[in-house]
Amino acid sequence: MAVDGAIIWNIILTLVIVPYAWAFKNLYAEVNRLQILLNRTREEYASKEDLRDTSNRIMEALHRLEDKLDKVLSR
Repeated sequence: MAVDGAIIWNIILTLVIVPYAWAFKNLYAEVNRLQILLNRTREEYASKEDLRDTSNRIMEALHRLEDKLDKVLSR
């Protein structure tokens, strides 16, 4: 049975391409998994209403602090 160059070349390409394809498939699946986790985290921890309420409370506290500083500096 004679083995010609085309068969050897196909074997070499297969041994090189298959691991890269497998790694690419796994990396693609991992990126999709991380995107899903990131979206869940955003939904659970940072709703717009919570951020709006928190920023309003911070602004109110800063205004109170500013008023107190104005009183101290005007004396």
